[in-house]
Amino acid sequence: MKRAYALFFLMILLLGACATYQPPPPSLYIGNLPQTIVTGLSLDERIVIEDAWRSLKQGKGSKARKILMRLDEQSPFYYVGMGYAYFMMNDVGLSEDFFKAAQRYSPEMTIVHLGLGQIYHRTGRDELAFAEFREIIKKDPDHIWVRAPYENLKRQKTQESLDKGKTYLDAENTESSKEAFLQALYYSPESIRAHLSLADIFQQENNLENALVHLDAANKNDPENIDILNRYGDILFLANENKQSLEIYEKLLGEKPKNQEYQQRIEILKNRLGIFELPSQYNTIVTSEAISKEDVAALLAVKFKDILEKTTKEPPIIIDIATSWADGYILQMTSLGLLDIYPNHTFRPKKIITRAEMAEILLRLINHLMDRGYRFLQQIPPESIQISDVSPDNYYYQPIIQIISYDIMSLSLDKTFKPDHPVSGQNSIKLLDIIMGQIR
Repeated sequence: MKRAYALFFLMILLLGACATYQPPPPSLYIGNLPQTIVTGLSLDERIVIEDAWRSLKQGKGSKARKILMRLDEQSPFYYVGMGYAYFMMNDVGLSEDFFKAAQRYSPEMTIVHLGLGQIYHRTGRDELAFAEFREIIKKDPDHIWVRAPYENLKRQKTQESLDKGKTYLDAENTESSKEAFLQALYYSPESIRAHLSLADIFQQENNLENALVHLDAANKNDPENIDILNRYGDILFLANENKQSLEIYEKLLGEKPKNQEYQQRIEILKNRLGIFELPSQYNTIVTSEAISKEDVAALLAVKFKDILEKTTKEPPIIIDIATSWADGYILQMTSLGLLDIYPNHTFRPKKIITRAEMAEILLRLINHLMDRGYRFLQQIPPESIQISDVSPDNYYYQPIIQIISYDIMSLSLDKTFKPDHPVSGQNSIKLLDIIMGQIR
């Protein structure tokens, strides 16, 4: 009896040794069928595809392959389904071939990227896996399965690239260091460490343009970081990007109001840009219900400072502007003939400007600019303009007609101009902006 049991167990062992070992199928995530494509198929195709997909989700790769054989080989679902089936059957090479064929037919299909990404990840081709997973994340940032492996790969490959970059940099291999830090940005475009490292390299190479690209990106990714902002402002200053540099130093000065270095840089930058400080009264013009002559002088001087020439004439004698906040602007505008002084050498800076007077001032400005080569086209024929509240013998009749013809000022629906009404600050700015727009 003992001998019989021994022979039985020996036969079992021999049979086990002769059997071919089948490794378990790999762990695999099967994505859902894209219904937008499936619904466009025939009923027979849908039945076959859904049946095959059900088998795949049950881990029955061989059964799914047999079902898929009933599909036309022109169907992208044939190739992607076969890719998953052969993956389950441990034929990774053939699985990859089928997925690549599916990608040629439907490069945007998520289930194709899913399959290829998992093959690449399983076979250690992490860079290719990352690229496939990223395509899925672009469409579905919170994908239920891809998010985790994507983030793990991103973190791992970014750190590897950053470490390589530092190693190359320590070895003074600048080009390889740049490539490694750029590779880090491929995986993590928001990596501040990579951007700052590249900015340092480019600055040392005196390539300020590229240094600024990376400092700008670092600043956008961490806008509250004062150290980054400081470095960004410094390089902008060195590159003569004066306007941007000024904005940054003004922000830095807001954080550290007593910092003398920031104050000095701001002064240098303002000199470079030709910026002069506007009196505080200028900023209140826009809220004024009725502007004065000194307000108009300031608006003309500031808004047209790059267009109106500096006069070489002796400034007129004006006896009542010594206490006006706009005295410099008044002298400039009266010297150019854009504003008048009275025979007794007064300017009356506080006098409120009426609509009729504004029309004359605007026409003087237009004529002055036309003498300098700027062109203005009349939009409305002057002879067709009819005004019900300004007679032809009025001193301001012609200036009003002309300024309406240029479509700068206009009449009310009842054809009135309201010549004696004051002009608000907001409206004055609008009128000057219209003229500025026409000459640009």
